[in-house]
Amino acid sequence: MLDRQARIERVLHALLPASDVAPARLHEAMRYAVLGGGKRVRPLLAYGAGELTGAAMERVDCVAAAVELIHAYSLVHDDMPAMDDDSLRRGKPTVHVEYDEATALLVGDSLQSLAFQAISGTDLADDPRRQLSMVEILARAAGSRGMAGGQAIDLAATGKAMSVSELEFMHIHKTGALIRASVALGARCGDALTEAQLGALDHFSKFIGLAFQVVDDVLDADSSTATLGKTAGKDAQNNKPTYVSVLGLERARALAGELRDDANAALASLPGAGGRLGELADFIVLRKF
Repeated sequence: MLDRQARIERVLHALLPASDVAPARLHEAMRYAVLGGGKRVRPLLAYGAGELTGAAMERVDCVAAAVELIHAYSLVHDDMPAMDDDSLRRGKPTVHVEYDEATALLVGDSLQSLAFQAISGTDLADDPRRQLSMVEILARAAGSRGMAGGQAIDLAATGKAMSVSELEFMHIHKTGALIRASVALGARCGDALTEAQLGALDHFSKFIGLAFQVVDDVLDADSSTATLGKTAGKDAQNNKPTYVSVLGLERARALAGELRDDANAALASLPGAGGRLGELADFIVLRKF
């Protein structure tokens, strides 16, 4: 994991425009938003899925960078006053606090564009049609039927009661869509899987995407700001429905473990029973920050 985290850091460092290239302030803020922080869960999942299908690392580098850039852009925009209005991310001031709101908007826009440049500007598959489908997978995951749509549902839900199924629907989009795309894209950089295997892989990523969010909700309720690197207790403060507010802390913890079991069961039909992906499922559910 440490090797892959260091690798994606180098890839992102090279992909992002240098801070002395005009417009320098925007490029500096883009690098501030992306580099030197975060668990890199989405790139790790892409690398794990690529390893499963024997993908060349250089190909997986591109999709791993793309999903991380989309994730970083979403954090920049989510932290802004019009959204979650947060001042701390990854242990440092959020982009709109460190720079300004207009710069933060442009940082998010630019990171999203750079993600699609990364995934379309290099040969990632021997069949161009497969690469075109990969661009579509990322676009769908980031848009109104994926991450952005989930955020819209989240904003509309503030102060309202939600059922577990409604909460699941929201997070399948807000958090889960990009996690599922990370696995799907990494796998498609290598040897083709059967439709049944691709389905099993998607089931794995759906379960682990939900587990990631459940654990996030538990940590938000049960950890300190210093540990998390972002403002703890923000969801409760903003009266947002979470797995903890709906289920309670202990039941939410148990649900995370159940989702991990479901995710690992989905890997059973895959080569090497999923390899690194099972280990990453453990990391996601057992993490402390």
